[in-house]
Amino acid sequence: MNNILIIEDEKSVSDVVKAYLEKEGYGVYSTENGLDGIELFRKEKIDLVILDLMLPDIDGEEVCKILRKISDVYIFMLTAKSTLSDKIEGLNIGADEYLTKPLSPRELTARVNALFRRVGGSKENILYFNNNKLIIDIDKRSVKLNGQEANLTPNEFDILYVLALNKGKVFTREAIIERAFGIDFDGSDRSIDVHIKNLR
Repeated sequence: MNNILIIEDEKSVSDVVKAYLEKEGYGVYSTENGLDGIELFRKEKIDLVILDLMLPDIDGEEVCKILRKISDVYIFMLTAKSTLSDKIEGLNIGADEYLTKPLSPRELTARVNALFRRVGGSKENILYFNNNKLIIDIDKRSVKLNGQEANLTPNEFDILYVLALNKGKVFTREAIIERAFGIDFDGSDRSIDVHIKNLR
């Protein structure tokens, strides 16, 4: 069973999302402030964090930075900020999805389901490239370059995996999105540009 941590200060929103996710069979933890969320994350095995930006103690961006330093867990950032610059900033600090409020709990649940379908779809375990200079471990979702662990977000890992499996091929942005995230991906095309820039 996959476990999800919701860090959301609006209890009414958190309760509804939690109910939808539990109905789908997920284990769900929830808290209304960032520091408690970080503490919960350290104690429990968490596979996805749904993180609100506006929290009463520390802001969600700071929580995201802290989580990203200690884990490559998937992070869905949930916020009322909807400008392109806000989205790019959120992705740059480590979020994998940037979802704007108001968001249907059914849509959020569908995105979560799609994420875990995608994560569970890998077939090859370890890929080696350039005389073992680049090693991609699918099960551990880790990457080593010249013997050093590469710090990638989950979305960056998925993009690298697609490109590595198709070495030498040229893909459009749309083709990368479809292969890495599926046809139900509804994020910004520019978010893919940010991830690819980080990979380079």
